[in-house]
Amino acid sequence: MDPARNGNKPFMGLAFKLEAGKYGQLTYVRIYQGQVSRGNQLWNTRTHQRIKIQRLGQMNASIMEERDVAYAGDIIVLFGVDCSSGDTFTSERDAKYSMESIHVPDAVISMSIKPSNRDATDGFSKGLARFTKEDPTFRVTMDKESGETIVSGMGELHLEIYSQRLEREFNAPCILGKPKV
Repeated sequence: MDPARNGNKPFMGLAFKLEAGKYGQLTYVRIYQGQVSRGNQLWNTRTHQRIKIQRLGQMNASIMEERDVAYAGDIIVLFGVDCSSGDTFTSERDAKYSMESIHVPDAVISMSIKPSNRDATDGFSKGLARFTKEDPTFRVTMDKESGETIVSGMGELHLEIYSQRLEREFNAPCILGKPKV
């Protein structure tokens, strides 16, 4: 990688965080090489999907600042990009490489979780799917013996926050079981 702050080498960036909030779907990207400008096309090396950069921003605390161009070393936000945390973006259409994703530590706690009523099942499933896409430390599995949905994360508070988000964002009240360490 060439960290020079210019466009002499192909763009290389890593999506490391996804967030749905007041600005819509945001993808946080760390630029490792090259430059990107509004209107450029990038390719996701995992999905081979083309992405046109309609808006480019930079977050300063909770304030988003529009950018026209960004360079190696910058952390930017892309709007409305369908990807996963850990995806590599490049300006080379046929690139056959990807960047190594960040180290994701093993979960330290697991709990069963279920919707509190049948009406919440759809929102419950959508919420869990989005959370696993956004946060690589949040994991969802199915216990084959009991049929329970098991969520795992970095602590009890981590899992409680996600259960509260399910209720608030997806109208899916849920019940967390006892910790399974």
